[in-house]
Amino acid sequence: MSYNLLKGKKGIIFGALDENSIAWKTAVKAHEEGAEFVLTNAPIAMRMGSIKNLAEQTGAEIIPADATKVEDLENLVDKAVEILGGKIDFVLHSIGMSVNVRKGKHYTDQNYDFTAKGWDVSAVSFHKTMQALYKKDAMNEWGSIVALSYMAAQRVFPDYNDMADNKAYLESIARSFGYFFGKDKKVRVNTISQSPTPTTAGQGVKGFDGFIAYADKMSPLGNATAQECADYTITLFSDLTKKVTLQNLYHDGGFSNVGVSQEVMEAFVEKEGEK
Repeated sequence: MSYNLLKGKKGIIFGALDENSIAWKTAVKAHEEGAEFVLTNAPIAMRMGSIKNLAEQTGAEIIPADATKVEDLENLVDKAVEILGGKIDFVLHSIGMSVNVRKGKHYTDQNYDFTAKGWDVSAVSFHKTMQALYKKDAMNEWGSIVALSYMAAQRVFPDYNDMADNKAYLESIARSFGYFFGKDKKVRVNTISQSPTPTTAGQGVKGFDGFIAYADKMSPLGNATAQECADYTITLFSDLTKKVTLQNLYHDGGFSNVGVSQEVMEAFVEKEGEK
């Protein structure tokens, strides 16, 4: 069902790799809600994914950009404003990568060149994106910028590796830059801390199936799906949330506020009884 929540709004969506990605589902939902937008991803990611199919489905143009390169982001902003015929109302930053995870490097044995690359892609790129938008005065007043995070920014998930540090830094950038964007431009900046979701990126983490099963048993409402995250993101792009900013918003079925659930406790007791 469509409510035209984004009718007349214009945006930029980063990171729609394939149909499993939250960015992809957000793009489809934004299109249904009446938005126009451009899609962007790094050239190498575009070759791996099927973003052209999404562009055709939503009538969006694709602007390749390496989110770690300031000149690419400045070009992206300029072209987006030109293509969309005006300033931007919403931006979704949905990109993240850990080379250490990909290469099987343990958190206690990092390759720091890998660490720096992952930090740049996953977190600093968010600052670079906002800086380009801010300096070019490319956002409309009451616009909305959202990045996707994860609970490992606050709590220990051993196999999440240095992505936990990247997400913590990402959330800090949202607050710090969000202050200036709010004061100077009346633009809001938030992060969504989503349930573990079986996206292409998420499945690269060791033990990810265990993450999902545990979180689902811990959450009174169960895990939030990628589609449900897309729906929630749309509300943050809409005028219904004009005064929500500098927040890390948990979209996780209640996981973040549960110490232990009955299901997890029972499973633990059963295992103890088997010894």
